[in-house]
Amino acid sequence: MSWRSDIRVVVAIDFGTTYSGFAYAHKQNPEIITNDVWPEVIGTIKTNTVLQYDEKYKNVQEWGYPALAKRPQRKGRSKNVVYKPVELFKLHLGDIPESEKRPLPKGLDYKKAITDYLREMGTLEVRWPGLDFLNHVLMVLTVPAEYSEKSKGILRECAYNAGLIGNLKSEKLQFSTEPEAAAIHCMRVLKEYFATTEGKSFLIVDAGGGTVDLTTRRFITGDQLGEVTERTGDFCGSAYVDREFLKLMKRHIGDQTMNILEEQHYGQLQYMVQEFCRRVKLLFTGNPEEFKIFELDLEEVCPVVKQYVTGSYKEKLEDDEWIIELDFESVKAMFDPIIGRIIRLISGQLNAGGECSVMFLVGGFSESKYLQSRIRQEFASRIKDIAVPKQPQAAIVRGALDYGLKMDTIKTRVLKYTYGIEVQNLHGMFDPPERKVDGKYIFKFHKLVERGQEVGVDEAFGESFKPLEHTTSLRFTVYFTKEKKGTYCDELGMSLLGEIIVDMPDTYLGKERPVDFRLMFGRMEITAIAKNQLTGHEYKSTFKLEL
Repeated sequence: MSWRSDIRVVVAIDFGTTYSGFAYAHKQNPEIITNDVWPEVIGTIKTNTVLQYDEKYKNVQEWGYPALAKRPQRKGRSKNVVYKPVELFKLHLGDIPESEKRPLPKGLDYKKAITDYLREMGTLEVRWPGLDFLNHVLMVLTVPAEYSEKSKGILRECAYNAGLIGNLKSEKLQFSTEPEAAAIHCMRVLKEYFATTEGKSFLIVDAGGGTVDLTTRRFITGDQLGEVTERTGDFCGSAYVDREFLKLMKRHIGDQTMNILEEQHYGQLQYMVQEFCRRVKLLFTGNPEEFKIFELDLEEVCPVVKQYVTGSYKEKLEDDEWIIELDFESVKAMFDPIIGRIIRLISGQLNAGGECSVMFLVGGFSESKYLQSRIRQEFASRIKDIAVPKQPQAAIVRGALDYGLKMDTIKTRVLKYTYGIEVQNLHGMFDPPERKVDGKYIFKFHKLVERGQEVGVDEAFGESFKPLEHTTSLRFTVYFTKEKKGTYCDELGMSLLGEIIVDMPDTYLGKERPVDFRLMFGRMEITAIAKNQLTGHEYKSTFKLEL
């Protein structure tokens, strides 16, 4: 019996850089229920991806919004003396410069933080009476488009340690890229635009807190989607607007004061940031006629700052009665560098994907009226319809849930990497002499499937291989690269994915012991199958990812 026949409930988790959420549905009654009850917050679709630990960073004391921002006390010294919360730890999974990753407290590993957060979220998931959670629940976890196989392997490890799956290789945990999940959610909306959708292409721009991911999809037939271009993404979400706000604040209070707030009064600092988001960032439209100068009252949102500001900074703030005015140009300047990067990402997708009928903007940042207007201004001549679905912040988790309920929705994907194996050949006349092994052999990269190739669900790529005459096993070591081709497995840009070892004890047959080796890209995780064609013995999914 297939493991799918045992699934009764599907749970989708949108584990985001700054905000996270989940939704669930029963397979017999697939009404999508998006969670909106969080610690100290009711009615919001997501909560903050933040943890508050004890002194030794061993036990979680608070998570979500209450772990991040603390409303300041108006009288006397701040009573919000707590250990600095841990946030933006998901960035450690991404292939970005170390300078872009938030340093973690000494003694805390980012894998532990991810595991602890998933465990806390798991405590909110609905359990049905008599339901064996690990055996009858399918988990779908979303990941950014640019995540590597290594990053997905680490997330799987964390989900296992958090108790969300019963074993490390469980098929009851599936991955969906964030733009892929958004595409599934938007698929139904697209039918409102056209009488027939077959062959129509549409671009998904998922603008979240930390990342912005893009994918171009097309309808194949019915409710099935194909991928037109490689998924792309970058770290230019709404959290980077918050960073620009903090840079502006530093110019008003000084580097030293800002450092003290970050180290000793982070709750008040984040309360100030959240007030900026709620009263300025979310309301900013980019229209100067609609803008009113906002007065940020430091005595109200961050009173502890008065204890530390010195010199000319203090004199200026005292003259201004501790009020910082945010005018139109200063707020606009916080958005423009980030939006510029998003526009360049969209241009790249459109240039690669050809004709596009509709562009959908999803994710929390897509609720920004200024982002919407800039995108429409830039691309209205190329795309007739630029739409923002209802509750765009929930598009990812709802699409991921749809994917789990009907996993054949995605029919094709475009590969982001070239995949192949290391093979041992006879050393040729034109091969580098320094690469000769045992006097006559050379190891080379043998390509099986190329980056940019559109592959079907469960479509296999590979061929038959033969061992050396006296070997008792055949090792298939899989490598991947962003280049279209490769020559050697130790060259720059080549990465190890994993390996399968096939037992071949019948050495008396010499080389005539063929093994069929295939890679399958039907799901977000790669499946490798090696079959001894003489014995019929099959080795499947035995990759050991370099975690």
